[in-house]
Amino acid sequence: MILPGATLGMLGGGQLGRMFTTAAQTMGYKVIVLDPDKDSPAGIIADQHICAAYDDEQALTELASACAAISTEFENIPATTLAFLEQRTTVHPSSQALAKTQNRNVEKNFIRSQSINTVPFVSIYQRDDLAKAEGQISFPAILKVATFGYDGKGQVVCQNLDDAYAAFDNLGQKECVLEQRIDLEREVSVVLARSQSGEITPFPVAENVHVNGILHSTTVPSTVAPALAQSAIDKASKIAEGLDYVGTLAVEFFISQQDEVIANEIAPRPHNSGHYTLDACATSQFEQQVRMLCGLPSGDVSLQTPVVMINLLGDVWGQTQPHWQTLLAEPNVKLHLYGKKSARPGRKMGHFNVLAEQADNAYSQAEKVFAALQAD
Repeated sequence: MILPGATLGMLGGGQLGRMFTTAAQTMGYKVIVLDPDKDSPAGIIADQHICAAYDDEQALTELASACAAISTEFENIPATTLAFLEQRTTVHPSSQALAKTQNRNVEKNFIRSQSINTVPFVSIYQRDDLAKAEGQISFPAILKVATFGYDGKGQVVCQNLDDAYAAFDNLGQKECVLEQRIDLEREVSVVLARSQSGEITPFPVAENVHVNGILHSTTVPSTVAPALAQSAIDKASKIAEGLDYVGTLAVEFFISQQDEVIANEIAPRPHNSGHYTLDACATSQFEQQVRMLCGLPSGDVSLQTPVVMINLLGDVWGQTQPHWQTLLAEPNVKLHLYGKKSARPGRKMGHFNVLAEQADNAYSQAEKVFAALQAD
């Protein structure tokens, strides 16, 4: 076990790294963040911020020499960076696990190798590959870049093959995946922790609503049938085992109109839909990340109260600050801001959690508070 007083490393200085840093420092650890942004949300509160690129070997060597263990906050850190660090210190998740989640084609083929369904898809490496798609999937479909796409970025809805050709050209003819759109009943996610000994501890299943490809709300407990919720947990656990994963991991699922549980994406890190755990669970997803990294036992993940999480994007700011007084006047609403200097449309600036005796009541209050926050 790595005990309090030790120094932990975090690759990435965004909001997920910030919340990891807060959890680790609360438990008595020191944290060094490596991120190229001098104003990164995690870097400004860490014990030390190494302001360097993720492939800077001198900076990585400095990080490894100072840290008992290192984790990451997002999957677009080069897997080669983790491999470099693994030669020098403890790293979780592993470079091999990360490599399987950085490319949509690799990820979907891995999921299928675990006998878990994905939506029908075709890998698009060059323009000619689109011609093969018509016989394998039906339109409408979504063309997504294979790497570095998130929160709806690098994705185009295509009504027909001509749209797909145009979208592929507009995306720079980069490697893509063409996914068939399916008739969804709802979307859910499973956040879990897997220890170094293979013990898996799942948080309660979260029910999610997306707007323009970005998560808007998460409700827990979900209204999904218990058998479907358990199926999602089982599938997420199987994915974690297949990756030999150590740490906090999330899997997003589609629930079809036919009650089929379909894996959508893997996030090898804490997840936006797990932010409800900060206020509604005995242990947050970030404390779990610290515990798994340090070889500690899992914390209690039981739900203490129904909760609805609402994302706060830069759109809420307008030309001024949101009306915080309306939110802060509500005693059961918990605000979390990420310390980002400037707001812009689509940028995740924070979130709030509404705690209530019933999820329906939490949801209606959350939407009222969200509407009242909007800057003029």
